[in-house]
Amino acid sequence: MASFVDRAVIKIKAGNGGNGCVSFHREKFVLNGGPDGGDGGVGGDIILVADHNLHTLLDFRYHAKYEADNGENGSAQNCTGKSAEALTIRVPVGAIVRNNETSEVVADMFEPDQKRVLLHGGRGGLGNQHFATPTRQAPNFAKPGIKTQWHEFVLELKTIADVGLVGFPNVGKSSILSVVSAARPKIANYHFTTLTPNLGIVSHQGQDFAIADIPGLIENASEGAGLGFSFLRHVERTRLLIHVVDVSGSEGRDPVEDFHTINEELRRYGQLDTRPQIIAANKMDLPGAEENLPRLREAAGELPVFPVSAATRQGFDALLNRAVQLLSTLPPPQRYEESAIMEEPLLSGFEVTKQDGVYIVTGNSIAHLIASVNFDDGDSLRWFHRTLKRSGIIDALRQAGAQEGDEVHIDDMAFDFVE
Repeated sequence: MASFVDRAVIKIKAGNGGNGCVSFHREKFVLNGGPDGGDGGVGGDIILVADHNLHTLLDFRYHAKYEADNGENGSAQNCTGKSAEALTIRVPVGAIVRNNETSEVVADMFEPDQKRVLLHGGRGGLGNQHFATPTRQAPNFAKPGIKTQWHEFVLELKTIADVGLVGFPNVGKSSILSVVSAARPKIANYHFTTLTPNLGIVSHQGQDFAIADIPGLIENASEGAGLGFSFLRHVERTRLLIHVVDVSGSEGRDPVEDFHTINEELRRYGQLDTRPQIIAANKMDLPGAEENLPRLREAAGELPVFPVSAATRQGFDALLNRAVQLLSTLPPPQRYEESAIMEEPLLSGFEVTKQDGVYIVTGNSIAHLIASVNFDDGDSLRWFHRTLKRSGIIDALRQAGAQEGDEVHIDDMAFDFVE
């Protein structure tokens, strides 16, 4: 199925917080009303929802940018701006989300209808009512809302199944899936007939479990050969592997070499060879199978080998009996540890550097600080200077060597340093 996509890169931005309002109470017969500027609303969050009706990340190839609405600005009469609605993004069950910069897993959408807040919207700015004091009764400034940033994430779809069928192309994995379950995958006598994982439900001995036909692996699949990465990621969540081997060697390959090659690729990809494994020696109906079976058993060591034939539908009871027995003793499927929800930077963190005699203050909070100041208002400038002192910027400038009258750049504003 060409429309199957199991990896996509998307850009996401939560909503900005609304700005606080500068306003003063105006009413008939009230000459000097106090400040009544309302706060800005909160920007929209980004929320992921696991949808069991989705089976591919194809939609994210065509729609790769998502932006939540901004919070509304505050207004007069102490009216707070309306907060924005959250933006919901639906992903298939089994998708994980990584921060593209750090590769950390920030969301593992493991269960149907699971929700995860990926990004929080920016907080609204405070209106001028909050800055009134006994000595500053008419503050002519307010705070802007927190401005959010674009973030890039990688979506990866990892099939959630109890059992995974692995092996070389054209060894009969899809045929086995059609025998043991009601799934009807495409079956043909050529390599890579299966290009996407096929899922089926097996009912055996009163037990039900999900089984996935993982597309065929080849040598160096762990390094991306063929479609190795795309295939191997779907093995990661399986609890048990059924390693399908063409024991007849019908394509001219040696079944023992096939067995070792696939296990080596599983090991190199991420120690997947340590996953509980049983071997299905398929194509027992073909010439050469009986002669090769003892050699395969010897190579497998303690791993159980079950001779089967998907063509004649024989040998599967014993195979499924062992699968059910092992599944009853194995832990639940792997879940990824999620990193903390990403927060937008607040008023903290700065750096002072000197270039060509000019002292430059930079940091994730500086632009927000500058946007909070009304440079035409004396009260606002005094608040700005006090904030520079409280945050340690003045002391940092002194330590960097700033003297009276030196030029200081903060964001896009230029000032003279004054002790």
